[in-house]
This record gives sequence, C-alpha cells and structure tokens, in this order.
Amino acid sequence: MRRRLAVGVAVLAALALPASALAHATLLHPSPAYQSRPGVAPREVVLGFDQSVGIIPHSLDVFAADGRKVSGPPAFVSADHRTVRVALSGIVRAGYTVRWRVLSSDGHVGSGLYTFGYGVAAPAPTSAYGASGPTWTDDVVRWAYFVCLALVLGSLGMRLLVLPRSIPDRLSHWLHVVAGVGALAAVDVGIVAFVLRAEDALQLPFVALMYGDLSPFATKTRFGVAFVAMTLGFAFVSALVFLSWLFERRALLWGAFAISVGFASGLSLSGHAAVEPNAWWLSQVADYVHLLAASLWAGGLVALALVVWPIAPELRRGAFLGFSRLATVLIGVLIVAGTYLSILRLPAVSDLWSSSYGRTLLIKLAIVSVALCWGALHHFVVRPRLERGETPGGLRRSLLGESTIAVAVLLVAAILVNSAPPPRAVSGPTQAAPASR
Repeated sequence: MRRRLAVGVAVLAALALPASALAHATLLHPSPAYQSRPGVAPREVVLGFDQSVGIIPHSLDVFAADGRKVSGPPAFVSADHRTVRVALSGIVRAGYTVRWRVLSSDGHVGSGLYTFGYGVAAPAPTSAYGASGPTWTDDVVRWAYFVCLALVLGSLGMRLLVLPRSIPDRLSHWLHVVAGVGALAAVDVGIVAFVLRAEDALQLPFVALMYGDLSPFATKTRFGVAFVAMTLGFAFVSALVFLSWLFERRALLWGAFAISVGFASGLSLSGHAAVEPNAWWLSQVADYVHLLAASLWAGGLVALALVVWPIAPELRRGAFLGFSRLATVLIGVLIVAGTYLSILRLPAVSDLWSSSYGRTLLIKLAIVSVALCWGALHHFVVRPRLERGETPGGLRRSLLGESTIAVAVLLVAAILVNSAPPPRAVSGPTQAAPASR
C-alpha cells in the first residue's frame, strides 16, 4: 500500500508542475467572426491580436471555395501593430477561407485559419480551401485509438462482466495495468489525431504547427469537440482505474467502465457516420453500438489470451465460458448493426465493387467472416469440451489468433470511418443537414 501511495504522490506531483507558456501571438478579434454568416458582403477582413505582430509574406490571404484569392495586400490598422486588415473584392455568395501568418514578438511565426460564409453556411475548418482530407497516417492513428478503446473496455469488461468478484491479486493488478495503459494511451493518441487533422487543414510543417492557432478546430468542428470531450473523459477513466488499484476498490471500475462506454460515442460523432448526407440519429446510434460491440469483443479476446490465461490457470475454464456467452451477444449486435449500416450507405449492390468505400467494406467483411468462423469453432467445438471438464491443447494459441483477426477488423474499420460512402440523393424526413467535421 505504501508503495502504491508513493507512486500516486509522484504522479500527482508531476502533473502539478507548472508548464511555461509560449508568448506567440493569439488571434482575439476576427471580423468577420469565426464561421459567421454575414448578411451583407464584407468589404474587408480585420484581425486583432493580443500583441504587436509583424507582417510577412502571405500574412493575410482570403480565398473563395474555388481557389480565387479575393484579398489585397495586408496593412496595419492600429499604431500598436496589433490589428491587420485586407480589403476584399469579387465577393459573391459562397464560403471563404481566411489564412494568416504573422511574426510574433518572440520571433516565432504564428499561423492559423478560419472560415466564414456570405449568403451560405460557413464551411468547416477541416474543409477550408487548401485543406487535404484524411491520409493513411490518420487511418493508423484512428486504428490506434480503436485499439486503446478495446484495451480499456475489454479489460474492464473481463473484470466486471466475466470474472468472479474475487480474483488473484496478480490478475487484478495486470487487468488494472491494461485498462490504465489503454486509457492513458487513448489520451495521447487522441492528441496526435487532433494535431494531424489540424495539420491537414493548416498545411504546415510540424515545427510551424507548434505555433499554430488550433482553436477553430477544437471548438468549431465535431471532431474537435469530440476530441476535447474524449481527452477529458479518458483522463478521468485513467484516474478512476488508478484509484481503484491504489485503494483496492472494485466499485470504482464500474465508473471507469460507464464513462468509457459513454465517451466511445465521440468516435462515431466525429466520423463520416455523423455527416454523411443520409445520416440521422438511428444511423449514429447504430454506428456507436457497432463500434462498442467490436471493441468489447476484440479487447475481451486480448484480455483473455494475454492476461487471464497465463496468470490465472484456475480461472481459464470459467473465463472462457463466460466470455463465450458475452461474445455471442456482441457478435449478434455486430451483425445486426453492421448489416443496417451497410444497406444505408451502399443502397446498390454494385457499390461494393464500384466504389473505394465498398471495396474496403468487402475486405472488412472477408476478415470478419474469418473471425466469425474462428469464433464459431470456439463456441460449438471448444466450449462443449470445456463444459465436460476437458482442456483442449493449443487453445491459448487459438485465442491469440482470433485476437489478431479482431484487431485487424478494427484496422479496416478505422479506414472506413475516415472514408466517405458513395454520394447519393436522399429525400425524406430522416435526412440530416451536413454538420461540421
């Protein structure tokens, strides 16, 4: 107990150490405002900063959605060099992107962008002119986030839903470790995902991105709001897991599990499921339930194969049988929700091979089919033998193989989340208006 308390004090002391603030320029008063929709064509863009700034090449450029530059040369408005303006010309009803670069008093170049719309809704910052879409690095990072979520939900689900209340201390310790590492990694991976998405829009090298203004992405996009919420949520989850380990209070894990289940919805709300033309509340719920079931299933397999099986031989039979019952329900949810989402996003069968989204979905279905066959082998062949008291050889290797396939399913799912389904016209009351990503 003393050792755990010492570790806790050290962690809290590290978190309490103050961090030095960077004194680069911060945009305070943009006009037109962030994602505003002025009713009259603006004649100028004015930016007010919190300190004196220097004008450098491309200090203030304004672009229409088609790439036309509609701004003149920048100039200072105030004598203290805190306010910069450019005149606008050729403004028509459309969305516009404001990109700025100024020299701060500390010698660093601050950068940023925001959008506004004249007569139309402002585009999302991630859809600003010059922004690129998600790349393979975004897919890898989102997959890493899925894996982190699976580790948290799988280890907590194994401890709370499958294993008996009283388990060996060593097993309890390692389940806490897996859940804690998964929660802390989710915070770190979430930060990386947020920075990468901002970099896609700002189109800056990493060194310059350190001094970029990321506030529009954190507060004006679905992805940013979800990132902030999930970062705070999983930080709280890691704290509850740590406190549960420190004070040996299993009840705290129920709070961590409930928060993890709730904040997993941010991954659905920040992806294409929330912004595709035919999205509505039921499709978002289905996407969330689909992801939740997949994470519990994959993470539970990892916890069973890597933690329970080698550490607690006396609990292998009960853990396998208990997880088999849980996995049956999870697989059923996966099939129902996945079928509904596939029909919703690919109404024509030809979309499966004529669109990149459909081809990726085919790959996912192939991997899921392998996983289902593997799981069926465990359920219909291995499970009856365990119920009779037999112990099949090589079962742990088989569980590791199924876990690997499950993690591969999460990888393809990450690619699908960052991909847009083929466009189609949608009519009816269930159609939802496009939202900021």
